[in-house]
Amino acid sequence: MVDAHLYRPNVGIIISNSTQDRVLWARRIGEGNKWQFPQGGIDDGESIEEALFRELFEEAGLRSADVQIVASTNHWYRYRLPHKVRHRLKGYLGQNQKWFLLRMMTEDSRIKLDASQSPEFDSWRWVSFWYPLNQVAYFKRDVYRQALLELAPHFGSAIGGDQKQRPEC
Repeated sequence: MVDAHLYRPNVGIIISNSTQDRVLWARRIGEGNKWQFPQGGIDDGESIEEALFRELFEEAGLRSADVQIVASTNHWYRYRLPHKVRHRLKGYLGQNQKWFLLRMMTEDSRIKLDASQSPEFDSWRWVSFWYPLNQVAYFKRDVYRQALLELAPHFGSAIGGDQKQRPEC
């Protein structure tokens, strides 16, 4: 499913740990050192929340009972895929994403990257809230910046309220 501009509707998922001082950062399987937040397409006939929880399970093995929705972005953020990636995928130019900030309510041991038949990640770790900005693939950086800035006030007093910890944007 793509929109009129050939962008695929997608959910982006930022999972904070139970103390809300770190976020889950995952390495894409078989792609060297490429790390990102979990994300995935919204299927035809699927609501945004249905896609959120399906992708959450497929990519992190977590169920809706394992997390609490803290916030979501008011805006959809769009990025264009590089030509070599678009050529391989065929059918859409990029992703149009609605982002969610979740708080994990269970133990770390509940995270299972191999919960689906086609795992997307082979490793994960907790990182600081702003760390992903300079680590994610270059074509996703602006979307990550926008989503993180919008969700920062909901992340916790140490991050959302402290201007000194925000990156220069």
